[in-house]
Amino acid sequence: MISVILIEPAIAGNIGAVARAMANFGFTELVLVRPKCDHMAQEAQGRAKKARPILKKAKVVKDLKGFDYLVGTTSQIGTDFNIPRSPITPNNLAQIIKGKTKGKIGIVFGREGNGLSNKEIEKCDFVVTIPTHKKYHSMNLSHSVSIVLYELYQAIGKDKVHSNITPVTETEKKQVMKMVDQILKDYKFRSVRIETQRKLWKKIIGKLFMSKRESYALMGFLRKILGKK
Repeated sequence: MISVILIEPAIAGNIGAVARAMANFGFTELVLVRPKCDHMAQEAQGRAKKARPILKKAKVVKDLKGFDYLVGTTSQIGTDFNIPRSPITPNNLAQIIKGKTKGKIGIVFGREGNGLSNKEIEKCDFVVTIPTHKKYHSMNLSHSVSIVLYELYQAIGKDKVHSNITPVTETEKKQVMKMVDQILKDYKFRSVRIETQRKLWKKIIGKLFMSKRESYALMGFLRKILGKK
């Protein structure tokens, strides 16, 4: 299941427009993290049009817990040295997710003014950016949502979702990272390099979108390494 997550949205009309974009591409799960406005305000309902049911069932929460995967979105991209903000495109995301939508996946969109914070980016498995002109790279919230959901719909819509593969959950990902942490400790990486390596491996594991079986195979491999320390 794929959810659209909005962090601290401040304009009711934007929430309504996002709901309408979701309905256009067949997505129904909207999550609002600490919203700064009433998502059922008349402005929101007016912009949502026939997508009002999405507004009505939207979940209002305090944090980003409860998802197997979190995919952040940002226009502030980094370099190879800024691992958390090293992005992929919406099309790349669609191809990665294709056939692996059985778990709980959240696509996280930031505030209208300044997007996602570095701390919020850190919580995501990886980030997506929409290629735009360098002179004006920031997009309207609902436009960003529309582009990302369009790419996802092209890949997984129209009954293309494969349901025969059990995806990895947050539990397996945490266990893999626990083993990676132990390997880094055993091989005596310096503290700065440990943090860099940890960020790198977290992004690699996130981008893989492994099945549960694949995660067990990886854990078996890591267990062999730990056994040879």
